[in-house]
Amino acid sequence: MKIQLSDHFGYTRLIRFTIPSIVMMIFTSIYGMVDGYFVSNCVGKTEFAALNLIWPFPMILGAIGFMIGSGGTALISKTLGEGDKARANGLFSMLVYFALGIGIILDIIGMSVMRPVARLLGASGEMLEFAVAYGNIIMAFMPTFMLQVSFQSFMIAAEKPTLGLIVTLVSGFTNIILDWMLIGVLGYGLEAAAIATVASQIVGSVWPLIYFSVRNSSLLRLGRAIIDFKALAKTCTNGISELISNLAVSLMSMVYNLQLIRICGEDGVAAFGVIMYVAILYLAVYFGYTMGVMPVIAYHYGAGNKKELHNLKRRSLILLSCAAIVLTSAAILMSGWIARIFTGYDEALCKMSERAFALYSVGFLGSWFNVFASSFFTALNDGKTSGIISFSRMFGFQLIAVLLLPLILGLDGVWLAMPAAELCSAIVSATFLIRNKKVYGY
Repeated sequence: MKIQLSDHFGYTRLIRFTIPSIVMMIFTSIYGMVDGYFVSNCVGKTEFAALNLIWPFPMILGAIGFMIGSGGTALISKTLGEGDKARANGLFSMLVYFALGIGIILDIIGMSVMRPVARLLGASGEMLEFAVAYGNIIMAFMPTFMLQVSFQSFMIAAEKPTLGLIVTLVSGFTNIILDWMLIGVLGYGLEAAAIATVASQIVGSVWPLIYFSVRNSSLLRLGRAIIDFKALAKTCTNGISELISNLAVSLMSMVYNLQLIRICGEDGVAAFGVIMYVAILYLAVYFGYTMGVMPVIAYHYGAGNKKELHNLKRRSLILLSCAAIVLTSAAILMSGWIARIFTGYDEALCKMSERAFALYSVGFLGSWFNVFASSFFTALNDGKTSGIISFSRMFGFQLIAVLLLPLILGLDGVWLAMPAAELCSAIVSATFLIRNKKVYGY
C-alpha cells in the first residue's frame, strides 16, 4: 500500500516510510568507506592521509547542495500541504536549476584554489601532490554532486523514497565496482578512487534529472521555474542548519587534523579518517530517519494538523532513542574489529584507531537528539532555531572542546571532543523543544 504524506503515521508506517532514506544514507556512507578501504589497503598510508586531509574542502563547497535539498524539501512539502501543487512544482524546478548553476560556479572556484588550500591544511611534499590530484577530480564534477544530494531530499517530498533508495544503490555499486576494478585489480592509485566517486555522482544526478523531466507518477515534475527570490531566501533559511552541519563536519575535520598533526603526526590523521568513515555510517541512521520524516512533518504543518505534529514528534523521539542505545553499544564493542579493517597492516596505528573510535562513539548517545531537533525545526520552516541548534552543536561546543580538552587529556581529549559537544548541545535542543511547543502546537 502506498504511503502518502497526508497519512496518519503510527510506528509501523513511520518505519516503512523512513526505511528507504535510512538505507539510502547508510549505503552512501558505505561506499564512501569503500574508497577509504581500497586506498588505505591497496594504495598506501600517505595517499589515505591525503584523501582524508583534502576531502573536507570540496564538502565545504558542496554543503550548499544539502541546504537546497533540505530547505527546499521543507518549503515544497509545506506548499503541498497547503494544497498548491502547481506552485510546489514551480519551486521545485527553480531549486533544481539553482543547484546546477551554483555547482558550476563552485567548480571553477574550487579548482582554482585547490593547491593553496591543501598547503593551508598542512599537506606538503608527496602528500600535497596526492591531495591536489584527488581534490581537483572531485571538484571538477561539483554540479553532479550538488544535484545528487538535492535530489535525495526532493524524492522523498515527491513520495518516491524507494526510487531514491534504488538510485543510491545503483550509484553506490558503481562506486564500489570501479574502486575494486581500478584499484584492487588494475592497481591504479588515488586518482582512481576519485574517478569512481564522480562516476557514482553522475549516476545519482542524471537519473533523477531524467525522471523528473518527463511525465511521472510522483508529486513533482521538472518544468518551468517560478522566479521567486523570497522563496529562494526561505529555502536557504530553512536549510541553514543542514548547511551549518555539513560545513562544520568539513571545517571541524580540518581543525581535528591540525590538532592531530601537531600531537601525533600523520598516524593521527589516518586514525581520524577511520573514525569519520565509520561515524558517518552510524550517524546515517539518524540523518536518514530525519530526512524521511521531515517532509511528513512539513506537510502536516502546512495543513495545520497539530495533533499529527505531536504524534510525529513523540514517536520519532522514542524510535531514535532506542536506535541510539543499540548503535552506541555496537560501536564500542566493535571498535577493535573496525580498526583492523582499515589499519590492520600497522599495529600501532590500529591500536590508536581502536581507542579513538571507542571514545568518540560515546557521542552517538546524544547526537540523535540534536540531529532530530534541528531537522524538526527545519521541517517547521523555522530555520533560525534549527540553525542555532546546529551551530552550537557543530561549531560552538565542538570547537571549544577540540581546542581545550587536549590541553587536559592529551590525545584522548581530541577523541572526546565530540561526545562533550553533543552533551552540551542536547541541553540547547531540549530548551528549544520545550519553549516552542505552544508556538507550533506539537
